[in-house]
Amino acid sequence: MHKRPFGPDKKMVSEVGLGTWQIGGSWGTVEDKTAMEILRTATQAGITFFDTADVYGDGRSERFIGKFLKDHPEKVFVATKLGRGSSPGWPQNFTPEAMIKHTENSLSRLGLERIDLIQLHCIPKEVLADGAVFDVLRELKSQGKIADFGASVETVDEGLICLKEKGIASLQVIFNIYRQKLITDLFDKAKQQQVSIIARVPLASGLLSGKMKKSTTFAATDHRNFNRDGAAFNVGETFAGLPFEKGVELTEELAGFKPEGMTLAQMALRWILDHEAVSVVIPGASRPAQVLDNAAISDLSPLSSELHKKLETFYKEKVAQHIRGPY
Repeated sequence: MHKRPFGPDKKMVSEVGLGTWQIGGSWGTVEDKTAMEILRTATQAGITFFDTADVYGDGRSERFIGKFLKDHPEKVFVATKLGRGSSPGWPQNFTPEAMIKHTENSLSRLGLERIDLIQLHCIPKEVLADGAVFDVLRELKSQGKIADFGASVETVDEGLICLKEKGIASLQVIFNIYRQKLITDLFDKAKQQQVSIIARVPLASGLLSGKMKKSTTFAATDHRNFNRDGAAFNVGETFAGLPFEKGVELTEELAGFKPEGMTLAQMALRWILDHEAVSVVIPGASRPAQVLDNAAISDLSPLSSELHKKLETFYKEKVAQHIRGPY
């Protein structure tokens, strides 16, 4: 597993991390035993970056990670998020009192004295622009409760607002072959300010695995069912904002681009890592085997410049017009 520098202190983390939304909830049910096996398999594969959030399963994901860290001596960089928790809810979640309480609750669930990275979790643009939430994060850092802070955002404009804030270590963004606007509109500015990029939704909620059909169905508790049109939260978090049926069509066409000996998912993940601005990509997993498949891309050779150009053209001509929601 190759590593890349992260944050202002250039801490080295695995370039492939683990997103733990699946083991928390909203992707159907992942049994407790399977969740712990996923975490164990990740560290065995050289993954040292776990991304979670207080809202994933109402703390379930954080509790799994806390239990794992207690029983295993491996050094793991833990990134969590706050702001979308149900109590006290918006807009009270963004008061200093609520942010401090949420941080302390995450520390307790994770069993840590200090969190490596805490991120604002897709909070309203106007709250980001006001800037008071960043003052709270700077205070939490000065108190030693967090090592660094960042923001998980849903649009380029939100990312640019965050880049104005002193001390921000990272931006977590929706970035995949179906969401390429960030390359030209955000990445260079983040790189200039030495702000790390965490790439989430790298496989477009599984579309880019190439295994879905128009007839594929999902459990009632799976966001790919209840949020496919943005009914619960930003539509970009589900299938990268593409209508499901159109996404399946595009993916069937995209499969013709993959190099020989490489799966579509491997090509999609390798494409992300080929962008220097990206510090870590965080695919999730509902099975240990998926963790191993994801980790393996670190050892793959970069895609050719010719293929990158073809994928850029494919996005501009076939994909961009179908993306829904703020981007």
